[in-house]
Amino acid sequence: MEKFGKSQPVKRTEDQRFLTGQGRYMDDAVPENALFAAFFRSSMAHATITALDLEEARAADGVRLVMALEDLTDAGIDTVMNATTVANRDGTQGAASERNMLAKDRVRFVGEPVAVVIADSLLQARDAVELIWMETEDLPVKTDVAAGGEPLHPQAPDNRAFDWGLGDEKATNAAFQSAARTVALNVHDNRVIVSSIEPRGCQADWSGSRLHFSYGGQGVWGMKAQLAHKLKLDPEAIRVTTPDVGGGFGMKAMPYPEYFTVAVAAMKLGQPVHWMSDRSEAMLSDHHGRDLTSLAELAFDADHKITAYRVHSKINLGAYNSHFAQAIQTQLFSRVLMGVYDVQTTYLRVEGFFTNTTQVDAYRGAGRPEAIYVLERVMDRAARELGVDPWELRRKNFIRPEAFPYKTATGETYDVGEFDMVLSRAAEQTTGFEARKAADAENGLIRGQGLCYYIESILGDPSEGAKVEFCEDGTVNLYVGTQSNGQGHETVYAQFLSDQTGIPAHLINVVQGDTDRLAQGGGTGGSRSVTTQSNATLVTVDTMIAAFTPYLADKMGVEESDVTFDHETFRAPGSNLTPTLTEAAEMARADGRTDLLQHKARAKLEARSYPNGAHVAEVVIDSFTGETWVDRYTVVDDFGNLINPMLAEGQVHGGVVQGIGQALNEHVVHDAEGQLLTASFMDYALPRAAGIPMIEFTSVPIPSTANPMGMKGCGEAGTVGALAAVANAVQDALWDHGVRQADMPFTPHRVWELLTHGSVAAE
Repeated sequence: MEKFGKSQPVKRTEDQRFLTGQGRYMDDAVPENALFAAFFRSSMAHATITALDLEEARAADGVRLVMALEDLTDAGIDTVMNATTVANRDGTQGAASERNMLAKDRVRFVGEPVAVVIADSLLQARDAVELIWMETEDLPVKTDVAAGGEPLHPQAPDNRAFDWGLGDEKATNAAFQSAARTVALNVHDNRVIVSSIEPRGCQADWSGSRLHFSYGGQGVWGMKAQLAHKLKLDPEAIRVTTPDVGGGFGMKAMPYPEYFTVAVAAMKLGQPVHWMSDRSEAMLSDHHGRDLTSLAELAFDADHKITAYRVHSKINLGAYNSHFAQAIQTQLFSRVLMGVYDVQTTYLRVEGFFTNTTQVDAYRGAGRPEAIYVLERVMDRAARELGVDPWELRRKNFIRPEAFPYKTATGETYDVGEFDMVLSRAAEQTTGFEARKAADAENGLIRGQGLCYYIESILGDPSEGAKVEFCEDGTVNLYVGTQSNGQGHETVYAQFLSDQTGIPAHLINVVQGDTDRLAQGGGTGGSRSVTTQSNATLVTVDTMIAAFTPYLADKMGVEESDVTFDHETFRAPGSNLTPTLTEAAEMARADGRTDLLQHKARAKLEARSYPNGAHVAEVVIDSFTGETWVDRYTVVDDFGNLINPMLAEGQVHGGVVQGIGQALNEHVVHDAEGQLLTASFMDYALPRAAGIPMIEFTSVPIPSTANPMGMKGCGEAGTVGALAAVANAVQDALWDHGVRQADMPFTPHRVWELLTHGSVAAE
């Protein structure tokens, strides 16, 4: 049996149904007898609720149920949403803000759910929502990231949720004091809305003894545990399923108040209840991403070697702690704090603040894009201030190949890396920039080139399970614990099992997203899916071969030790029998050996892998209008061994486009009263195909030692590298025009202001 997959660019099998309208998303599976939910949401960013009148809504046509928080409490459930907190620098714990499933006494952001209406039709539910009357007393609105202001929570009287630190602060400060040169840069990472193609939605059905909950999420087992805990049900009384999901990007990885509220409604009514948010509702209530400002500082010796790195970040958490939010810009940010550079003296301080805005949480990369963005922006600034080539400054400070395995200052152990080789390949593929720049200048255009060398730290839950089942019709079911959100899992999992067993890929059905069919699973997130699932599949294949071996030895009339499985068949000296696994299963079925028709195993990866690579962007700016576009984009990645190069490249393309979108177009804006001014696609600008260049992708694989496949995750890498590559390109274009501080997003108006005034007016 081959150790690795054949690395063939197999086309996505699921696309046939997706592109012909045969996908089954949340709104495609509404039962005929389903009721519909609509939420009454706060229109104010900060106010005390003095009265809430639900009676007119309850009396409206078609309305079956109207609930506020007290109704959920009366149902005996735990209404407080769970959230991670981190330890402060002084050893205390970060503030655990109390967020209820529906607002309690006070609203703290526009879009916060206050009540829910369940009706016979969606139109009736929405009409009844309009009949709800809420009286409030306004409170001061806070949107800035700073201590002070009207307290949003008693647990954080100065609105500082946490003050976290990691590293040797004393040694770092000393290194700066003795440095030959220091460089500092303030870096703003703007807030974005995730904008998955399919908004959030869910459906619940209560049989009287068992709850079936279906939702568009990133894993079913965590949701099952949360439902059991909050609803105080035996886990065996809950089934959670997930249909096709139109994009997750981290935003759909955590539970939301609407999910539990819909489940309670279904249990009260004994009838299926369906909810799907519309786009503006999603923009108000889906967790946002990014939104932090960092002061980054580098210390250098006289030879331009980095001696220390210091970062102080301030995070806008929004109105409450979201599920993972406090960990995103602390623990996850710190994993790649020093990137690919050989520096052991670092200190990271992070402060998180509550504001009257929507919560932030994981968004494609979750902390790692933010960390690399900060580092690679200040590296670019350092090259300018030191008067050295930005490519050479990076080369001088790279971790050398002979230093691996390399333990970073923040405790990660990078297993392998050939950073200089990867960067050299990128340099070969991006020649001719100066000639292009000169040609553009003759036409009144400004061209800039930006480099980012990133490293990513993958893996959420390191363990995963798999089960292989031989069916009577000759097909094979592969049960997986991850959850596709559109990445192509059905193709790559079937391809990998086929590579390892010889079972034709077209006969393999991938089964996912159903707690009744597989007992455990870690879902999708952290670029973990293919790495952990393929590892589990490998172990399952070994288990399967070991189980078939004694059975076939008896059939062949040989000793067990003589039976081998190679080149997709079982063989033994002295026997003419050479059955494939499929044929062996047919033989076992005929002999009544049903024990050989199902095989399962769990496996755990003991270490993470670290994909890395060089992104090079070239932007062009119209000096008269400020219009900015990406003209060329080159990626050279080390993803280790690729199971399906085409799918890996697709993931890079998607990630890069999301990075370009944030850098050039996407930006969440609130006014002074906390109203979201970018709550539709008329105001919030996603990237368009016409504005994206062809993306050149090259794989330079250095096999990882952290897993048997030698692979490294690729799902988030495109975004991790894209932000700084584009931003550095814009800064490069503007530098000769006297602009020294250029922050995302680089909209035409913002760039025009930079060119005209050298700065941007406060928003």
